[in-house]
Amino acid sequence: MNDKTVFRLVMAVSVVVFVAVVILNKKILPVPEVIPDFVYRLPKLNAMLNGICTLMLLLSLYFIKQRNIELHRKVNIIAFGLSSLFLLSYITYHWMAQETTFPVGNPLRTPYLVILISHIILAAAVLPLILLSFWYGLKSQEPGGEAYIQRHRRLTRWSYPVWLYVTVTGVVVYLMISPFYVFQN
Repeated sequence: MNDKTVFRLVMAVSVVVFVAVVILNKKILPVPEVIPDFVYRLPKLNAMLNGICTLMLLLSLYFIKQRNIELHRKVNIIAFGLSSLFLLSYITYHWMAQETTFPVGNPLRTPYLVILISHIILAAAVLPLILLSFWYGLKSQEPGGEAYIQRHRRLTRWSYPVWLYVTVTGVVVYLMISPFYVFQN
């Protein structure tokens, strides 16, 4: 695949994911009459996936600072896989479960909403950056990949801290909202 095709594919995937999340939050799709029990465990799973992904991203930074490119690459593949699994779990949960809202009047509502809104906006914005960073990193391993290494470095200066913020705030959002779930978690 050439760079132009990859860029178009990344943008298409990013738009599809964004539209899917909007549709799921609007509850446009039909919801099964009986929600499977596993659905109510997905928020905890999502927080765990975000937490582990945070650790993988920190390890990734450590390994690249140590110039251990092989471990850096492996850890990033794990982080990418965990984030992909998170996305599938997130979509499943928001398709089937009713929305939980933070109680009005709670003194932590404003900080919660600030964290949640920044988390959502940055998660949507960082997806194409992560996908392109990942692609450039993989392409840099090929013969003549020096140009991709430079692209990867330039892009990860932006994508890495945003991705790290999104994974950390994903855990924080879960910890803040979980006491208000109407189901047993």
